[in-house]
Amino acid sequence: MIFPKFPTHRLLQSLALALVIVPFTPPVLAETTKGGAVAGWAEFTSFDYEGSDPVFDQTPPKPGAFHNPILTGFYPDPSICRAGKDFYLINSTFSYYPGVPIFHSTDLVNWNQIGHILDRPSQLDVDGLPVSCGIFAPAIQYHDGLFYMITTNVYGIGNFYVTAKNPAGPWSEPVKLPLDGIDPSFFFDDDGRAYIVHNGNPPDKKPLYDGHRAIWLWEFDAKTQSVKNGRIVVNGGVDISKKPAWIEGPHLFKRNGWYYLCAAEGGTGPNHSQVILRTKSLAEPFVPFPGNPILTQRDMDPNRPDPVTCLGHADLVETPNGEWWAVFLGVRPYGGGYSNLGRETYLLPVTWENDWPMILKPGVPLPRNVKRPNLPPSAPAKTPLNGSFSVHDDFNGKELGQQWFFLRTPREPWWSLTAKPGSLMIAPRPVALHSIDKPDPAANGNPSFVARRLQHVRYSASTTLVLNPAATAGDAGLAALQNDTNYFFLGVHTEPGKPRSVFLEQRTKNTSAETLASETLPENAKAITFRMEGDGKDQTFSYRVTKDGEWKVLKAGVDGSILSTGSAGGFVGATLGMYARSTR
Repeated sequence: MIFPKFPTHRLLQSLALALVIVPFTPPVLAETTKGGAVAGWAEFTSFDYEGSDPVFDQTPPKPGAFHNPILTGFYPDPSICRAGKDFYLINSTFSYYPGVPIFHSTDLVNWNQIGHILDRPSQLDVDGLPVSCGIFAPAIQYHDGLFYMITTNVYGIGNFYVTAKNPAGPWSEPVKLPLDGIDPSFFFDDDGRAYIVHNGNPPDKKPLYDGHRAIWLWEFDAKTQSVKNGRIVVNGGVDISKKPAWIEGPHLFKRNGWYYLCAAEGGTGPNHSQVILRTKSLAEPFVPFPGNPILTQRDMDPNRPDPVTCLGHADLVETPNGEWWAVFLGVRPYGGGYSNLGRETYLLPVTWENDWPMILKPGVPLPRNVKRPNLPPSAPAKTPLNGSFSVHDDFNGKELGQQWFFLRTPREPWWSLTAKPGSLMIAPRPVALHSIDKPDPAANGNPSFVARRLQHVRYSASTTLVLNPAATAGDAGLAALQNDTNYFFLGVHTEPGKPRSVFLEQRTKNTSAETLASETLPENAKAITFRMEGDGKDQTFSYRVTKDGEWKVLKAGVDGSILSTGSAGGFVGATLGMYARSTR
């Protein structure tokens, strides 16, 4: 299989493509104490996150309008479907677990997460995969009372789909498909036939230039779970003479007797765009729209104020009253084109002229405030997903909230909310945040890291750690991760018989892990609160050892661009959370 996206994937394409995942044997965990807590585990009592969007604060939505993006932070590759009056939205998760969050809405603006589609290890094996591998571009469809989600596990099992009668789950076990490439999507025609479109090899598997790919169309038989009669319907892009790169993310839909093929072109970076083609019969060639692209910002002035770039990878949906809307990804960069947030989800209306759709005309900057769809309002999001907001978690539940996730598939119970109610207990294990930077079939690489998305350029995140006198040798604290090579770790180092110290560790793809600053903690300290603050590139790392004490800056003026894709490469946004590791 070939999985093209950014030029950074040239390295991945040079690696072996057929990998066998070796089962991971978990180590023996620490025993539970008589009091119910877990001996030697790190104890976190709270997590706080606060972020502000200056553009949102300066120009809040007017009555009857909403603010883009609708999902902030690492929510790339959106796909959407409608079932009656209800809408469902999903996103890529790459090598994070559980995979593919699913959201519900009745108005397309306010979304509530109702679960994850891939929430069992049997559905999502991402052992041994770098952060930017795993689940690419899932697509969701609703047909005849059944929900379908189809996607690619890159360097895992490849292309597969799952189904559910209830979108909140449970979803079925994966059905593997014999398709190459990435980004598959279902289409169910009104004559009872079904199809799959996806990004695949060019003719004869011989690319004519870098980025030369094709869109394939297959007939799909739901009863036998099989495909047949595959053929190329788009070679290269809308105009192969111009050497279009990375045609991908295709979706098929039908309107007024026309079949439309909507796909992304140009790669998922600043040259990203969305194009449209159509035909009256799937047996006939698709004809491109003369006005392509129907969505892009690649020709806009990069120095414009508050830019949103990389628009593309769109999916379209029709409302019950006949309106059409598009969800798509975009990036909010700060100085130098860096973005720590990754690719986010945006929403715009679709207009039609001569049976051709248009999302945003060339040369028009993406509007941040948009008139709301003519739909009944949804309940406000239980967990804020856009705008300026603050959230607090005191870990009083029996299960982690849906905003939390893990890096790769967990194979052992190394965290607990019930061992000591009111605390998140994490086992320090010898698994590093940078444990994998290339596919490794013999590794699990699931660190003791409980993470959530970074959702603002301007943010503050903090967590409190109890300083257990019986703690074993190791480190615990607050981490900010971009990928397997780039991260910050603000933590406490414990070594029995020696004073504890607070430290800031940094790692990049060009350097090994290094300590930027460290200080000895008072011997009588009972707990420590860590705080990370960011404003674009500028990052500050602080701590305090009493609940209401003054913050002490450990290191300020740190270059936070290491958390950006511009620095680290890949396709994910930065994540934040509690991390513990053993050093025995």
